[in-house]
Amino acid sequence: MSELSREWGAFQPLAWIATTPINQKRFLPLAQASQGILWSSPHLQPHAHACIYTQSLREHLAHIWSQNRAIILGLTLGAVVRLIAPLLRDKYADPIVLCIPEAGEYVITVCGGHQHQGDTLCQLIANLLGMQAVITDAATAHAMPGVDTWGSTWGWQKGAGNWTEMAGAILRDEPVQIIQESGTTLWRQTIREKSNFICREQPDLPGKNIWITHREIRPLSHPSVIWHPRVLWVGIGCERGTSSEKIDQAIQRVFAQHQLSLKSIAGIASLDMKQDEMGLITLTQSQGWPLVTFSAAQLRTIPVPNPSAIVAQTVGTASVAEASAICAAQGELIVPKQVLGPVTVAVALAPREWLNRSGHIDLVGIGPGDSAHLTPAARNAITQADVVIGYTLYLQLLDSIQRPGQIWEPYPIGAETERAQRAIDLAHWGLRVAVVSSGDCGIYGMAGVVIELLQKQGHTQLQSRVHLIPGISALQAAASRVGVPLMQDFCAISLSDLHVPWEVISQRLTHAAQGDWVTVFYNPCSRQRTWQLPAAQTIFLQYRHPKTPVAIVRQAYRHDEQIWLDDLEHFRQNPIDMFCTIIIGNSRTYRSAYGLITPRHYPPESPHSARQTRN
Repeated sequence: MSELSREWGAFQPLAWIATTPINQKRFLPLAQASQGILWSSPHLQPHAHACIYTQSLREHLAHIWSQNRAIILGLTLGAVVRLIAPLLRDKYADPIVLCIPEAGEYVITVCGGHQHQGDTLCQLIANLLGMQAVITDAATAHAMPGVDTWGSTWGWQKGAGNWTEMAGAILRDEPVQIIQESGTTLWRQTIREKSNFICREQPDLPGKNIWITHREIRPLSHPSVIWHPRVLWVGIGCERGTSSEKIDQAIQRVFAQHQLSLKSIAGIASLDMKQDEMGLITLTQSQGWPLVTFSAAQLRTIPVPNPSAIVAQTVGTASVAEASAICAAQGELIVPKQVLGPVTVAVALAPREWLNRSGHIDLVGIGPGDSAHLTPAARNAITQADVVIGYTLYLQLLDSIQRPGQIWEPYPIGAETERAQRAIDLAHWGLRVAVVSSGDCGIYGMAGVVIELLQKQGHTQLQSRVHLIPGISALQAAASRVGVPLMQDFCAISLSDLHVPWEVISQRLTHAAQGDWVTVFYNPCSRQRTWQLPAAQTIFLQYRHPKTPVAIVRQAYRHDEQIWLDDLEHFRQNPIDMFCTIIIGNSRTYRSAYGLITPRHYPPESPHSARQTRN
């Protein structure tokens, strides 16, 4: 559970309420992992890690209601509804409420589902407990996120509009125009199945409009709503000692004049000489804006429309406000410098919004692909991710656990480096990315590709935010389908020479055959690679008996699984391709009614005599 403790940060503070011994036992490890408080009924046995509530449960809930972001109750849905009904005030202020009936089959969202990411918390807890998440909001039933949460992943700010009316219109499949002027378009993947959405650069018809813009839209037609991406970087130059109030007033005046939204401010940029300017520090801290600064040498390289020779003589660069805004945004200047008394303001538009969070990468092994063999940790990493990246087939295998609002990016086979680079770029931006591999991510999987690329590119800032989540490997899955062939020392060798020279592979094959290792072949052949498998067979026949048992497992635990049991001399007569895993037994492996058996212990008899007896 400690490996998953990082998942709980968005839901603090958090309270668990147990009224029975079963729920107390169930909630204890979760409460500790989440750093939440476990409240237990006074009728239960005291526990060192639980607090006892002394009032009635109804009174206790009223007491802790406003103190927690999430409350999880071990009660039936009906009981929870009756308890919290008098406490409900506003969906934007009420905490997340989940319930887990004592039968332990479901985790149910009661309130705060999509608005406060209660659905995400529900899925997290269900994954950890091996239960089914019951998501009750209407948007999820339509396989899409609620319109008032579209921008949460991207850090957008909600602007004006009737959000309730818009949500109802979308669920009724009424035509809705989406006018996007700034910010990422990645989110569009989450609504691509909805035919009633029409994306336009400008509104074409009167009616219901969803604006995604850095501008203030006035007047706003009644059925419309606005999302404001944080894409505006404000460059500031100011005299020493200028107050935060004067800087704030200057920014507000410029934004009002140019019809820009203050909610779209990503941050403040200036010369590094201003990094200790108290007015700037106070303002940015009070607004939650980052303050980024650049050296005069950096700013001198930025072309600006209004350079100043006087400023250049004073601070070493001909532009502070314009150059720092452009440098921070890595985009275009949309408001040239405006001098308002002691403050100079310029605004630049960034091509991508600023995310006020640290991204990270989960490297996930999904096992054979059957959902029954997906570990809870792997399932959780995938369902909690903002973006899931993987080979097209693997994402198709996981289709049933994709949640509304997630971005899934499929790649063709062979595009491993592209997948890895995409994951790194998105994590640097601030997104949570899951990169999936079949089997185990660290055995011929994407973990090595991503980590090697991070190392080569020197991305030390992601060091503590890359997590490997193991899965059932292909050799384990294949072996489980054909008996117990791996009960003695074994090795795995990939026959693909795309990354390893055949001379090296041949040497490894020779040593494995000579050493009497049970040997697993990965990537045995493809349409382009047809000679490697016969070559490997030839090497093994030099050192192994022709009747050595061989198992071939294709698509283990998938709907089109196929299994063949053969011997070393004849196994290539079976239809072998890249989806096959081949297991070659050692000198003591034999076939039985239970499949292949490699004895765990060596008796006093020689391996040769044992083999001859069984063959």
